[in-house]
Amino acid sequence: MVESVGFSVLVFAGASQLAAIEILDNGGVVAVAVLSALMINLRFLMYSASLAPHMAEARVGSRLLVAYLLTDQAYALSLGRFTGREPIAEPSIRLRYYLGVALTFWLTWQTATVVGAIGGGSIPDSIPLEFAIPLAFLALLVPAVTDRPTVAAALVGGIGTVVALELGAGDLSLVLGASAGIIAGTVVGSRYGSSTLDELGPPGDGGR
Repeated sequence: MVESVGFSVLVFAGASQLAAIEILDNGGVVAVAVLSALMINLRFLMYSASLAPHMAEARVGSRLLVAYLLTDQAYALSLGRFTGREPIAEPSIRLRYYLGVALTFWLTWQTATVVGAIGGGSIPDSIPLEFAIPLAFLALLVPAVTDRPTVAAALVGGIGTVVALELGAGDLSLVLGASAGIIAGTVVGSRYGSSTLDELGPPGDGGR
């Protein structure tokens, strides 16, 4: 229990936590688990760059706390309030809003981790809880696929991972698939930019 809760508090990055645990649980190498987690969390670089202007007036300690608490949900909800029709203009209020959202997710995640660590062993093996891992990734993937670059990254990454696994890449399959997806998304993004699928029209029309 201590290891599970400690890992959850220290890392606090759901998708990468699940990926690392899956690799280690299957006897994988620690270095591969760490590399996979880093690949999955690369998106937080873009999140941080996007939030930075809205947190520029916060103290260093506050910005470090913002970085630790950063999640997909906290980012989406906060950025919507910072850039929406009625954006929050006061820096101190922006910080309080973000911390309120992010701490709610943090407390929920840690509570669920403790409950799972305590009561998880009593759940019958007939209940396929391991399916929660791919479901968690799908929950992150589907809302993010909004344009051609993300479609290309998702398709190439998924197919690449399966092919690498079938070819015997083992624990490196996720890393290889993610790398292929990032490259594909970058290449397609250089052609179509960040326009949505509806704005672009069919692939053969050259965009609108």
